[in-house]
Amino acid sequence: MPVNKTKPTLSESIRDGLVELIVSGELRAGERLIETKIAADFGTSQAPVREALRELEGLGLVESRPRRGRHVLPFVEQTIREAYVVRAALEETATRLAMLGGGLPLGEMRADVDDMYRCASVDDVRAMGLASTRFHRRVVVAGNNFLLERAWEALQIEARTAIALVVTRPRLRDVADEHAELLRALESGDVEGACLHTRAHQWAYADLPHDMHGAARAVRFPGQVA
Repeated sequence: MPVNKTKPTLSESIRDGLVELIVSGELRAGERLIETKIAADFGTSQAPVREALRELEGLGLVESRPRRGRHVLPFVEQTIREAYVVRAALEETATRLAMLGGGLPLGEMRADVDDMYRCASVDDVRAMGLASTRFHRRVVVAGNNFLLERAWEALQIEARTAIALVVTRPRLRDVADEHAELLRALESGDVEGACLHTRAHQWAYADLPHDMHGAARAVRFPGQVA
């Protein structure tokens, strides 16, 4: 997948729209998803709708039942936590490979962070998710390891980032600040420090009851007891 991807495809826009409806509860667990209705709601043909629904099946948000069509599954926050733990390991490795190989595109990543601040200034959650994904994809691609990159893409990072932003509802300015701090760690040349920062960056979104050092964490999903 090209690193300079900035605009979602039609199927990705439909996918992200459905993700927001499912996570917010507007589409309830058990509700049937009818392709023709979704296509009409989004003003498109059924082909991109079908592709979006297949991706949602892969994310565990939708299931297909023989002769009964597709239905919404209960949203399970555990899948978000697990994905971010795996993502942390992949991106830590990619960071190490990219820094040792001297391949990090720091100029492009600075532009990504600037874009995140612009997204925060206009409260554009979807664009923030795309900018964040673009930033991290550059590190993964710079690691120059095909299997690692394929494993990272298999996590459907753009969609999971959209879900995380909807569920955790962070201040977008804080999201931009977090990436600016991560960029400074990458620019420092300190490989071990940057790898630690990369891992911590993803573990924060895993929303586990502890951080990667075993210390208790205070940040929780909305509605959860700390």
